Order: sequence, then structure tokens, then C-alpha cells
Amino acid sequence: MVKVKLFGIAKDIVSASYFETDSGITVNHLKQRIIDKHPSFSDLRSVLVAVNDEYALDDVVIDENDDVAIIPPVSGG
Repeated sequence: MVKVKLFGIAKDIVSASYFETDSGITVNHLKQRIIDKHPSFSDLRSVLVAVNDEYALDDVVIDENDDVAIIPPVSGG
């Protein structure tokens, strides 16, 4: 299992600061799992996923014990 941390609006949509998921999936599959459970997540246009403190492309495989974070778009003011 992998712990996925959520920040900002992503945290609000999922109603949790983290959740656990299976290892061995791609970043794209992870995002799709979130959308399947929380359809409004698909409204976020530029969500970034970091794996082990580096931004990850959709084809990166998430391994056991990886540090994964969902980083939504940020607005300033």
C-alpha cells in the first residue's frame, strides 16, 4: 500500500488529507481512481502528482513506500 497525501482543493474534494492505494499503478491510474470515487476531481485542470519529491509524468509507476502527493492548482491574490 502507498499513502497518498492531498493538499488544497484536492484535500477538500476527497474530504481527507491522505488515503492509501495499491502500489504498482501508474500516476494516470491513480488520478483515474480518484476521479472514479470523486467525480468533481476531474474539474481540476492542472493537478500535479509528486513521487518522492519530484513531479511525475502520467506513466510513472508508483512503488511500495514511495512518497506520493497530489498538488492542485494554486491561485494567488
